[in-house]
Amino acid sequence: MSRHWPLIKLVPIKTNFEFVRFAKFAAALSMIAVAGSIFMTLYPLKPPCGGLNCGVDFKGGNLLEISMGSQPIDLAKVRGALGGLGLGDVQVQGFGGGGGANAKEGAQVRFETPAGGNAAATVTQVQNVLTKSLGPQVQFTRTEVVGAKVSGELLFGGAMALGIAILLMMIYIWFRFEWQFALGAVAGLMHDTILVFGLFAVTDMEFSLTAVAAILTVIGYSMNDTVVVFDRLRENLRKYKKMPLRDVINLSINETLSRTIITGVTAIFALSVLALLGGESLFPFSVSLIFGIVFGTYSSIYVGAPIILLWGVKRGEEEAKPLKPAPAR
Repeated sequence: MSRHWPLIKLVPIKTNFEFVRFAKFAAALSMIAVAGSIFMTLYPLKPPCGGLNCGVDFKGGNLLEISMGSQPIDLAKVRGALGGLGLGDVQVQGFGGGGGANAKEGAQVRFETPAGGNAAATVTQVQNVLTKSLGPQVQFTRTEVVGAKVSGELLFGGAMALGIAILLMMIYIWFRFEWQFALGAVAGLMHDTILVFGLFAVTDMEFSLTAVAAILTVIGYSMNDTVVVFDRLRENLRKYKKMPLRDVINLSINETLSRTIITGVTAIFALSVLALLGGESLFPFSVSLIFGIVFGTYSSIYVGAPIILLWGVKRGEEEAKPLKPAPAR
Protein backbone atom coordinates (compact mmCIF):
# COMPACT_ATOMS: atom_id res chain seq x y z
CA MET A 1 0.00 0.00 0.00
CA SER A 2 2.81 2.40 0.86
CA ARG A 3 4.15 2.07 -2.70
CA HIS A 4 1.14 3.99 -4.01
CA TRP A 5 1.28 6.84 -1.51
CA PRO A 6 1.99 10.29 -2.94
CA LEU A 7 5.41 11.79 -2.36
CA ILE A 8 4.05 13.99 0.43
CA LYS A 9 3.67 10.85 2.53
CA LEU A 10 7.45 10.86 2.82
CA VAL A 11 6.89 13.33 5.66
CA PRO A 12 6.59 11.17 8.78
CA ILE A 13 3.13 11.20 10.31
CA LYS A 14 4.40 10.58 13.84
CA THR A 15 7.66 11.94 15.25
CA ASN A 16 9.25 11.95 18.67
CA PHE A 17 11.81 14.75 18.68
CA GLU A 18 13.01 16.28 21.95
CA PHE A 19 12.48 19.90 20.99
CA VAL A 20 12.59 21.27 24.54
CA ARG A 21 16.07 19.85 25.05
CA PHE A 22 17.49 22.52 22.73
CA ALA A 23 15.34 25.37 24.05
CA LYS A 24 18.22 27.13 25.87
CA PHE A 25 20.50 27.00 22.85
CA ALA A 26 17.67 28.23 20.59
CA ALA A 27 16.89 31.04 23.05
CA ALA A 28 20.50 32.24 22.99
CA LEU A 29 20.57 32.04 19.19
CA SER A 30 17.30 33.97 18.94
CA MET A 31 18.49 36.72 21.29
CA ILE A 32 21.67 37.18 19.28
CA ALA A 33 19.72 37.29 16.01
CA VAL A 34 17.15 39.74 17.40
CA ALA A 35 19.84 42.02 18.87
CA GLY A 36 21.77 41.97 15.59
CA SER A 37 18.61 42.69 13.59
CA ILE A 38 17.71 45.65 15.81
CA PHE A 39 21.23 47.06 15.48
CA MET A 40 21.28 46.65 11.69
CA THR A 41 17.81 48.17 11.36
CA LEU A 42 18.51 51.26 13.48
CA TYR A 43 22.18 51.95 12.65
CA PRO A 44 23.03 54.55 11.58
CA LEU A 45 20.51 56.63 13.52
CA LYS A 46 19.38 58.85 10.69
CA PRO A 47 15.87 59.64 9.51
CA PRO A 48 13.66 58.37 8.15
CA CYS A 49 14.53 54.65 8.21
CA GLY A 50 17.94 54.24 9.89
CA GLY A 51 19.72 51.25 8.41
CA LEU A 52 16.87 50.28 6.09
CA ASN A 53 16.99 51.08 2.41
CA CYS A 54 13.78 53.10 2.31
CA GLY A 55 11.98 53.54 -0.98
CA VAL A 56 10.28 56.58 -2.36
CA ASP A 57 7.18 55.80 -0.29
CA PHE A 58 9.04 56.67 2.93
CA LYS A 59 11.81 59.01 1.78
CA GLY A 60 9.79 61.12 -0.60
CA GLY A 61 10.48 61.64 -4.29
CA ASN A 62 8.74 61.74 -7.62
CA LEU A 63 6.32 59.52 -9.46
CA LEU A 64 5.97 59.51 -13.24
CA GLU A 65 3.65 57.39 -15.38
CA ILE A 66 4.48 56.96 -19.05
CA SER A 67 2.63 55.40 -21.95
CA MET A 68 3.20 54.80 -25.63
CA GLY A 69 -0.39 54.01 -26.58
CA SER A 70 -0.70 50.45 -27.77
CA GLN A 71 3.06 50.19 -28.32
CA PRO A 72 4.91 48.25 -25.56
CA ILE A 73 7.53 49.91 -23.37
CA ASP A 74 10.92 48.29 -22.87
CA LEU A 75 11.37 48.48 -19.08
CA ALA A 76 15.05 47.59 -19.26
CA LYS A 77 15.60 50.49 -21.64
CA VAL A 78 13.87 52.86 -19.21
CA ARG A 79 16.06 51.69 -16.32
CA GLY A 80 19.19 52.02 -18.44
CA ALA A 81 18.30 55.55 -19.53
CA LEU A 82 17.78 56.74 -15.94
CA GLY A 83 20.61 54.75 -14.37
CA GLY A 84 23.29 57.46 -14.64
CA LEU A 85 21.26 60.46 -13.46
CA GLY A 86 21.93 60.06 -9.72
CA LEU A 87 18.26 59.59 -8.85
CA GLY A 88 18.79 57.03 -6.10
CA ASP A 89 17.07 53.66 -6.33
CA VAL A 90 14.95 54.12 -9.47
CA GLN A 91 11.84 51.92 -9.49
CA VAL A 92 10.33 51.01 -12.85
CA GLN A 93 7.15 48.95 -12.83
CA GLY A 94 5.13 48.02 -15.89
CA PHE A 95 1.38 47.59 -16.15
CA GLY A 96 -1.05 46.55 -18.86
CA GLY A 97 -0.41 44.04 -21.62
CA GLY A 98 2.67 43.77 -23.74
CA GLY A 99 4.48 41.94 -26.45
CA GLY A 100 7.06 40.17 -24.31
CA ALA A 101 8.34 39.35 -20.83
CA ASN A 102 9.99 42.74 -20.44
CA ALA A 103 7.57 44.93 -22.40
CA LYS A 104 4.41 46.61 -21.08
CA GLU A 105 1.91 49.12 -22.46
CA GLY A 106 2.52 51.53 -19.59
CA ALA A 107 5.10 52.05 -16.87
CA GLN A 108 5.34 53.78 -13.52
CA VAL A 109 8.69 55.33 -12.62
CA ARG A 110 9.62 56.34 -9.07
CA PHE A 111 12.81 58.24 -8.36
CA GLU A 112 14.40 60.57 -5.83
CA THR A 113 15.31 64.19 -6.23
CA PRO A 114 19.12 64.58 -5.88
CA ALA A 115 20.34 66.35 -2.73
CA GLY A 116 20.09 70.10 -3.20
CA GLY A 117 18.15 69.70 -6.44
CA ASN A 118 14.77 70.97 -7.49
CA ALA A 119 11.91 68.47 -7.87
CA ALA A 120 10.35 70.20 -10.90
CA ALA A 121 13.70 70.48 -12.67
CA THR A 122 14.45 66.83 -11.95
CA VAL A 123 11.11 65.71 -13.40
CA THR A 124 11.75 67.80 -16.52
CA GLN A 125 15.20 66.23 -16.90
CA VAL A 126 13.76 62.72 -16.58
CA GLN A 127 11.08 63.49 -19.17
CA ASN A 128 13.68 64.78 -21.60
CA VAL A 129 15.88 61.71 -21.14
CA LEU A 130 12.95 59.33 -21.61
CA THR A 131 11.76 61.19 -24.70
CA LYS A 132 15.23 60.92 -26.19
CA SER A 133 15.52 57.22 -25.28
CA LEU A 134 12.02 56.00 -26.19
CA GLY A 135 11.15 58.42 -28.93
CA PRO A 136 8.79 61.38 -29.33
CA GLN A 137 5.72 59.15 -29.14
CA VAL A 138 6.13 58.65 -25.36
CA GLN A 139 3.35 60.27 -23.29
CA PHE A 140 3.59 61.36 -19.65
CA THR A 141 0.15 60.63 -18.25
CA ARG A 142 0.77 61.35 -14.56
CA THR A 143 3.29 63.33 -12.56
CA GLU A 144 3.33 63.53 -8.76
CA VAL A 145 5.76 64.67 -6.09
CA VAL A 146 5.75 62.67 -2.84
CA GLY A 147 6.84 65.19 -0.22
CA ALA A 148 8.56 64.55 3.10
CA LYS A 149 5.32 65.13 5.03
CA VAL A 150 3.40 62.56 3.01
CA SER A 151 6.22 60.01 3.24
CA GLY A 152 6.46 60.59 7.01
CA GLU A 153 2.74 59.93 7.34
CA LEU A 154 3.12 56.71 5.35
CA LEU A 155 5.98 55.58 7.59
CA PHE A 156 3.99 56.36 10.73
CA GLY A 157 0.94 54.59 9.30
CA GLY A 158 3.00 51.50 8.48
CA ALA A 159 4.45 51.37 12.00
CA MET A 160 0.97 51.81 13.49
CA ALA A 161 -0.38 48.97 11.35
CA LEU A 162 2.33 46.60 12.62
CA GLY A 163 1.80 47.63 16.25
CA ILE A 164 -1.99 47.31 16.11
CA ALA A 165 -1.74 43.92 14.40
CA ILE A 166 0.52 42.55 17.15
CA LEU A 167 -1.71 44.02 19.89
CA LEU A 168 -4.87 42.48 18.41
CA MET A 169 -3.15 39.11 18.08
CA MET A 170 -2.15 39.29 21.75
CA ILE A 171 -5.72 40.08 22.85
CA TYR A 172 -7.06 37.24 20.71
CA ILE A 173 -4.68 34.69 22.19
CA TRP A 174 -5.32 35.99 25.73
CA PHE A 175 -9.07 35.48 25.39
CA ARG A 176 -8.78 32.12 23.65
CA PHE A 177 -6.13 30.61 25.92
CA GLU A 178 -4.37 32.13 28.96
CA TRP A 179 -2.00 35.02 29.54
CA GLN A 180 1.04 32.73 29.37
CA PHE A 181 -0.03 31.68 25.88
CA ALA A 182 -0.52 35.33 24.89
CA LEU A 183 2.96 36.18 26.17
CA GLY A 184 4.50 33.34 24.18
CA ALA A 185 2.56 34.28 21.03
CA VAL A 186 3.55 37.95 21.20
CA ALA A 187 7.18 37.04 21.86
CA GLY A 188 7.08 34.87 18.73
CA LEU A 189 5.47 37.65 16.67
CA MET A 190 8.01 40.22 17.83
CA HIS A 191 10.80 37.74 17.08
CA ASP A 192 9.58 37.14 13.52
CA THR A 193 8.91 40.81 12.81
CA ILE A 194 12.32 41.97 14.01
CA LEU A 195 14.13 39.26 12.04
CA VAL A 196 12.31 40.25 8.84
CA PHE A 197 13.38 43.85 9.45
CA GLY A 198 16.91 42.53 9.92
CA LEU A 199 16.65 40.68 6.62
CA PHE A 200 15.83 43.93 4.82
CA ALA A 201 18.71 45.70 6.57
CA VAL A 202 21.31 43.00 5.84
CA THR A 203 20.33 42.41 2.21
CA ASP A 204 19.71 46.13 1.51
CA MET A 205 16.45 45.28 -0.21
CA GLU A 206 14.18 48.26 -0.69
CA PHE A 207 11.81 48.83 2.23
CA SER A 208 8.48 50.18 1.00
CA LEU A 209 4.77 49.83 1.66
CA THR A 210 4.98 46.45 -0.10
CA ALA A 211 7.48 45.37 2.58
CA VAL A 212 5.03 46.46 5.30
CA ALA A 213 2.36 44.31 3.64
CA ALA A 214 4.81 41.38 3.61
CA ILE A 215 5.53 41.78 7.34
CA LEU A 216 1.80 41.91 8.14
CA THR A 217 1.39 38.68 6.16
CA VAL A 218 4.24 37.11 8.12
CA ILE A 219 2.51 38.11 11.37
CA GLY A 220 -0.69 36.40 10.21
CA TYR A 221 1.12 33.23 9.15
CA SER A 222 3.15 33.07 12.34
CA MET A 223 0.04 33.49 14.48
CA ASN A 224 -1.79 30.79 12.54
CA ASP A 225 1.05 28.32 13.10
CA THR A 226 1.30 29.29 16.79
CA VAL A 227 -2.44 28.82 17.36
CA VAL A 228 -2.28 25.30 15.91
CA VAL A 229 0.51 24.33 18.33
CA PHE A 230 -1.15 26.05 21.30
CA ASP A 231 -4.52 24.44 20.59
CA ARG A 232 -2.99 20.98 20.60
CA LEU A 233 -1.02 21.88 23.74
CA ARG A 234 -4.20 22.90 25.54
CA GLU A 235 -5.89 19.64 24.58
CA ASN A 236 -2.94 17.59 25.81
CA LEU A 237 -2.73 19.54 29.08
CA ARG A 238 -6.28 18.42 29.82
CA LYS A 239 -5.69 14.88 28.61
CA TYR A 240 -2.36 14.17 30.32
CA LYS A 241 -2.72 15.80 33.73
CA LYS A 242 0.19 13.93 35.33
CA MET A 243 2.64 14.22 32.45
CA PRO A 244 5.49 16.77 33.01
CA LEU A 245 4.94 20.05 31.16
CA ARG A 246 8.09 19.69 29.04
CA ASP A 247 6.89 16.29 27.81
CA VAL A 248 3.43 17.67 26.99
CA ILE A 249 5.06 20.46 24.98
CA ASN A 250 7.25 17.98 23.09
CA LEU A 251 4.24 15.78 22.38
CA SER A 252 2.14 18.69 21.13
CA ILE A 253 4.83 20.00 18.78
CA ASN A 254 5.47 16.52 17.38
CA GLU A 255 1.77 15.94 16.77
CA THR A 256 1.47 19.15 14.72
CA LEU A 257 4.88 18.92 13.03
CA SER A 258 3.79 17.17 9.83
CA ARG A 259 0.98 19.70 9.28
CA THR A 260 3.42 22.57 9.86
CA ILE A 261 6.00 21.18 7.42
CA ILE A 262 3.47 20.47 4.67
CA THR A 263 1.84 23.92 4.96
CA GLY A 264 5.16 25.76 5.08
CA VAL A 265 6.76 23.91 2.19
CA THR A 266 3.68 24.42 0.00
CA ALA A 267 3.74 28.18 0.65
CA ILE A 268 7.50 28.36 0.04
CA PHE A 269 7.14 26.60 -3.34
CA ALA A 270 4.55 29.15 -4.49
CA LEU A 271 6.57 32.11 -3.20
CA SER A 272 9.77 30.81 -4.81
CA VAL A 273 8.08 30.85 -8.21
CA LEU A 274 6.82 34.37 -7.49
CA ALA A 275 10.32 35.50 -6.50
CA LEU A 276 11.86 34.07 -9.68
CA LEU A 277 9.20 35.18 -12.16
CA GLY A 278 7.46 38.10 -10.46
CA GLY A 279 10.01 40.72 -11.42
CA GLU A 280 11.96 43.26 -9.38
CA SER A 281 8.93 44.85 -7.75
CA LEU A 282 7.72 41.57 -6.18
CA PHE A 283 11.13 40.10 -5.34
CA PRO A 284 11.51 41.73 -1.86
CA PHE A 285 7.91 40.81 -1.03
CA SER A 286 8.39 37.16 -1.98
CA VAL A 287 11.78 36.72 -0.31
CA SER A 288 10.66 38.34 2.94
CA LEU A 289 7.61 36.06 3.04
CA ILE A 290 9.77 32.97 2.48
CA PHE A 291 12.06 33.90 5.34
CA GLY A 292 9.06 34.93 7.44
CA ILE A 293 7.49 31.50 7.03
CA VAL A 294 10.75 29.86 8.15
CA PHE A 295 11.04 32.25 11.11
CA GLY A 296 7.37 31.73 11.99
CA THR A 297 7.73 27.95 12.09
CA TYR A 298 10.89 28.23 14.19
CA SER A 299 9.32 30.71 16.64
CA SER A 300 6.26 28.50 17.20
CA ILE A 301 8.57 25.72 18.34
CA TYR A 302 11.44 27.54 20.04
CA VAL A 303 10.02 30.90 21.17
CA GLY A 304 6.33 30.58 21.99
CA ALA A 305 6.28 27.10 23.53
CA PRO A 306 9.44 27.48 25.72
CA ILE A 307 8.00 30.65 27.26
CA ILE A 308 5.02 28.61 28.43
CA LEU A 309 7.48 26.13 29.93
CA LEU A 310 9.30 29.01 31.66
CA TRP A 311 6.19 30.61 33.18
CA GLY A 312 4.13 27.47 33.69
CA VAL A 313 0.45 27.08 32.88
CA LYS A 314 -2.67 26.04 34.74
CA ARG A 315 -3.89 22.54 33.92
CA GLY A 316 -7.54 22.24 32.87
CA GLU A 317 -9.89 20.94 35.53
CA GLU A 318 -11.94 18.80 33.21
CA GLU A 319 -10.78 15.87 31.17
CA ALA A 320 -10.65 16.20 27.41
CA LYS A 321 -13.82 14.72 25.95
CA PRO A 322 -13.54 12.64 22.80
CA LEU A 323 -15.72 13.66 19.87
CA LYS A 324 -18.82 11.55 19.45
CA PRO A 325 -19.64 10.25 15.95
CA ALA A 326 -22.69 11.73 14.29
CA PRO A 327 -25.78 9.50 14.49
CA ALA A 328 -26.41 7.44 11.38
CA ARG A 329 -29.28 8.56 9.21
